[in-house]
Amino acid sequence: MQRQLMWLFLIATVLMPALVGAVTEADFEAKTTQNLLNLCTALPDDPYYREAIHFCEGYLVGAYQYYLSEIGGDTREAFVCLPTPPPSRNEVVRMFIAWAQARPEYLNERPVETEFRFLTEQWPCQH
Repeated sequence: MQRQLMWLFLIATVLMPALVGAVTEADFEAKTTQNLLNLCTALPDDPYYREAIHFCEGYLVGAYQYYLSEIGGDTREAFVCLPTPPPSRNEVVRMFIAWAQARPEYLNERPVETEFRFLTEQWPCQH
């Protein structure tokens, strides 16, 4: 019995990165929401951890900043209206991760579309 547990532990240890979804170089292409989630949820012991977390935050913030520049301060054009004061970047990233993980139907969509689906659901403008 003890030997079986040892083997089970060894197998689980070997398979754990595959089960957790270790970051791959393909994830940095960010073709799907799943790619972005893999980056955003990288574990500290992942060899790409630092790059993955920075890419995740940069992607999400960059897309939002582009949206802000496109509406140019015109609140009539806005469809995302953050509260005042706005939540922290880290809080929004955590919320996005939880939201996206709870909606597997969007995992194969482009991450920018999923990001704005989340933002408009979370903070819609009241025009």
